[in-house]
Amino acid sequence: MMRLIVAAGGGGDALAAAMLHATLYGDDERAVILTYAWDRLLIDPLPGPRGADDFVGLEPLAPAVQMVSATARPIPPAGSTLPRLAAELPYTFALIDPVGGAEGIARQLVSLVDRLRPTSVDLLDVGGDVLARGDEPTLKSPLADSLTLAACSRTTLPVRLLVAGPGLDGELSYEELRGVLGSVVHTFAATDTASIDAALHWHPSEATGMLAAAARGVRGTCEIRDAGLPVPLTDASPTVHEVDLDRALRRNTLARALASTTALAEAEALSREICGFSEIDYERDKALWLKEQRAAKLDAESALPRLARFEAEARGRGVTHTTFRRLTEALNVDGSQRDDLRRLLISSRPEQFAAPLWRIPASTQ
Repeated sequence: MMRLIVAAGGGGDALAAAMLHATLYGDDERAVILTYAWDRLLIDPLPGPRGADDFVGLEPLAPAVQMVSATARPIPPAGSTLPRLAAELPYTFALIDPVGGAEGIARQLVSLVDRLRPTSVDLLDVGGDVLARGDEPTLKSPLADSLTLAACSRTTLPVRLLVAGPGLDGELSYEELRGVLGSVVHTFAATDTASIDAALHWHPSEATGMLAAAARGVRGTCEIRDAGLPVPLTDASPTVHEVDLDRALRRNTLARALASTTALAEAEALSREICGFSEIDYERDKALWLKEQRAAKLDAESALPRLARFEAEARGRGVTHTTFRRLTEALNVDGSQRDDLRRLLISSRPEQFAAPLWRIPASTQ
């Protein structure tokens, strides 16, 4: 049998889709994960999602749908985590190309279903911002999820909407989402993370990293992103909920507006109009800012004192854990050295590594 899982926001949603498939459906069933190539600037210095024209070595999977295999490569200076995921995980990764807006994505989805005839189609979002109204002051990145939700609404396919780790993206809290979430489909446990353990060591996703940590029993407050958003890790964090897709669409003003879009630029303009911003604009501004910054030296002699200062300040904010993406930016380390920073910290203080998070000690060591 074949399963199709649509990673609503790309990035870490694709990694979570792999964990979901291994847990719910098992190794005996094949899966295709349809996802954006939309990574953080730490991985891809170019703002926004990558389309098919941004890669070499893609392989046709269905009309208008390309497969990202282990041998595919983004055209420099673009970057993507998808080829490495394809190399390390036993899944087929198909590319969502948003150049044609929601209508274009809908055509890709229908084409893929017609070719594969999957047993089920799941739309997966980690965190729950796919359920945003669009006016929440904490909302940061609604465009990708709203586009995929809008695309699903343009088809007659029986799509099941799943939200994993409600509140873990730091945009909408679990309390805000509680009234919309449906029944619990599954609660991830430590054993469920085994299928993606290796990828968690290098993948930059914060939400999926926290989902895995919560599944392993980590509880507390995790600080994420460049803004240092506090995210509670609770017993609700490792849960997966089914949500009525029509109800999600009625709630998501941006998704309804995006349903008839035929270009990414059109979708971005609607995001500015409805939400007051576009996350691609934010990425553009941040990319320019990063070019002007001078990264700090990365060695134990200089990095560990900076870490101690950060930890002291974080402890004062009630933070118990943080992500390596947050540490990379807080310690002013160049994004290309994120893995080097991770290795340095773990080798220096292995007792603080609460995989894949970093534990803030309760007091100075």
